[in-house]
Amino acid sequence: MHLVDLWLTRSLSMCLLLQSFVLMILCFHSASMCPKGCLCSHSGGLNVSCSNANLKEIPRDLPPETVLLYLDSNQITSIPNEIFKDLHQLRVLNLSKNGIEFIDEHAFKGVAETLQTLDLSDNRIKSVHKNAFNNLKARARIANNPWHCDCTLQQVLRSMASNHETANNVICKTSVLDEHAGRPFLNAADDADLCNLPKKTTDYAMLVTMFGWFTMVISYVVYYVRQNQEDARRHLEYLKSLPSRQKKPDEADDISTVV
Repeated sequence: MHLVDLWLTRSLSMCLLLQSFVLMILCFHSASMCPKGCLCSHSGGLNVSCSNANLKEIPRDLPPETVLLYLDSNQITSIPNEIFKDLHQLRVLNLSKNGIEFIDEHAFKGVAETLQTLDLSDNRIKSVHKNAFNNLKARARIANNPWHCDCTLQQVLRSMASNHETANNVICKTSVLDEHAGRPFLNAADDADLCNLPKKTTDYAMLVTMFGWFTMVISYVVYYVRQNQEDARRHLEYLKSLPSRQKKPDEADDISTVV
């Protein structure tokens, strides 16, 4: 019995030691995978915090099991194509308070359908590719950016989930219609369909061009007729001004003979 107790005690000690060793390896592994300047922790998944880390670009060595990713308050200026493609568990992405100006067409490829929250507020985004947010299921925050309100932005917001709430926080810094500058995007979209403006402008331009050509043709015809009338009048006056030719007696006799 004593031997059994001793064996059990040693087995339990070995199990605890082995468990501690495994945990230590896992912690070391996670710490070694954490991008430089970031802090990684486990709380319902891997949380990677790179806030205020003076980053000028998005790290390319992000752990694939990342669930929450904080990249706010840095100096990031662009979001390249497929930069998050391996983060299949990513649910929260915070890119607020950077200097982001460019978002490539496929920037969110691979995470568009898994993201629940996307924060792009307080950046320098004026416009994005019309497909940049395709299939995005996340609740997006894009306020406090110098948006240029045009057809592309209208298409982008229509393709996003919860687009009404998102659009309500978008203020037009500039717009294809000057009177919409400084107004919420929803007001601008309610006043005019921004995607029909180019077509209408083209139609008006074509109408004006056709009217100009028609006016020019009519003017030419009127000028041509008046010029011919003037030439005819002058020719008639010239004929009238010629002296009448008197008939000679022999000519009159010849005519009488013929008759």
